[in-house]
Amino acid sequence: MTIPMEYGLLLAAILFCIGLAGVLVRRDVIFMLMSVEVMLNAAGLAFIVGGAARGSADGQVMFIFILAMAAAEVSVGLALIIQLYQKFKTLDADSASQLNG
Repeated sequence: MTIPMEYGLLLAAILFCIGLAGVLVRRDVIFMLMSVEVMLNAAGLAFIVGGAARGSADGQVMFIFILAMAAAEVSVGLALIIQLYQKFKTLDADSASQLNG
């Protein structure tokens, strides 16, 4: 039994919307970082579903690139979170608007 391509793309769209809502609604920087990770995984799922529908491994290769980009994003994001917390003693995203330079 195969799962139709529409179901996989619908799941990817739902996950992307959940991640987007998390970025737009929450002000906690760590939660926003996790929401971006959910959005990246949704894009990766869409690539995998599209590649499986075509019968090629292109979607899986793109997902590996997305994973590499997500790892770089997490390392830079966590470094920024540490600097934000050391300077303002909070992880509220609104306090980042006070940063200059």
